[in-house]
Amino acid sequence: MYYLESDKKKEFFAKHGKDEKDTGSAEAQIAMFSYRIKHLTEHLKKNRKDYNTQRALIKLVGKRRKLLDYLKAKEIARYRAIVAELGLRR
Repeated sequence: MYYLESDKKKEFFAKHGKDEKDTGSAEAQIAMFSYRIKHLTEHLKKNRKDYNTQRALIKLVGKRRKLLDYLKAKEIARYRAIVAELGLRR
């Protein structure tokens, strides 16, 4: 059983993108990264010495940060909406 199945992905993309096939929008990707970050954080709380997962988590946070910065520069309204919806903070 995978923690992120295709049905769950479609749900994310439908909620945050234009439709369930809109995988490229910044909002959909940020939501997906946030879900994965939360999952990896819980994993690392149980497995402190899993350094490969720790590195993957740091890379994911960087990717999400870059997408958020892009969205903030291009369309501040979309940025504010996704930050409020996901409960992110700077």
